[in-house]
Amino acid sequence: MTADVTQPDTGTGGVDGGVGVTALLVAASRAIETHRRDSLAQDLFAEHFVRAARASADWPVRVDQVPDGEADPLWGRFARYFGLRTRVFDDFLLQAVHAGARQVVLLGAGLDARAYRLDWPPGCVIFELDREGVLAFKHRVLDAVAATPKAARVPVPTDLRADWVRALTDAGFDPNTPSAWLAEGLLFYLPGAVETRLIAAVDRLAAAESALAFEVKLDKDLMAHRDSPLYTETRRQIGIDLLDLFAKEARPDSAGDLAARGWSTAVATPYDFTLRFGRGPLPEPNDALGGNRWVFAHRRS
Repeated sequence: MTADVTQPDTGTGGVDGGVGVTALLVAASRAIETHRRDSLAQDLFAEHFVRAARASADWPVRVDQVPDGEADPLWGRFARYFGLRTRVFDDFLLQAVHAGARQVVLLGAGLDARAYRLDWPPGCVIFELDREGVLAFKHRVLDAVAATPKAARVPVPTDLRADWVRALTDAGFDPNTPSAWLAEGLLFYLPGAVETRLIAAVDRLAAAESALAFEVKLDKDLMAHRDSPLYTETRRQIGIDLLDLFAKEARPDSAGDLAARGWSTAVATPYDFTLRFGRGPLPEPNDALGGNRWVFAHRRS
């Protein structure tokens, strides 16, 4: 049964407007991925988030609920992208904790249910940073379905444009202990200066043997893809204009910044992982995903 959860007011940073609705888009995509026969990632909580919010209550959570199925640019190709991204970042975090990290920091956690659905080693703590309204909605939905986290979960209500570092350390994060960090679908919504400060803060807080993964867009002109089927169908079907939400200024070279600070970095395209797993999105003309890159960084000393 879908949980019946009262929607947070949008004025408090809830999930019925702005960037918060994109968290529901990712949740719906994860739900669709969960029910695919060739699923790359399982998230049994995702459809509960979708059904509990007014903005998304009638969205599909299975690909057979989509008239054009996999051919649909939004619920086919774009949802495939989010499913693939989920699997890749799941694997990254699990590899980091199995290598010794016991603190996991989810920057802009949104409706991420990794604390509940992944098998964490003993002693792991998952810090979830996001706005208070988003975390409160998430907590109510998970409580309504009697979800139990598989690691210690510490919600940290904060705005990543403000002093989130103090909020994180006050919540118990230890900068002297190895940590794994994830900024999934976050940085391209932030002004470049905020991204630069965020990366510098992670560098200050991450002890030796820590790891960080994040997503960036390298498009020099985002508007060149405004008529991409991915963007036009997202606007038409669910009323989200992603290009209006993305920061328009030139992006900083955060991977290069980390390398200059002594981190080892690797940059991949989503299509690299499509080839690895044998499923996921492929390049297409006027490709809105063509500039997306996933960055994986490790601090060894």
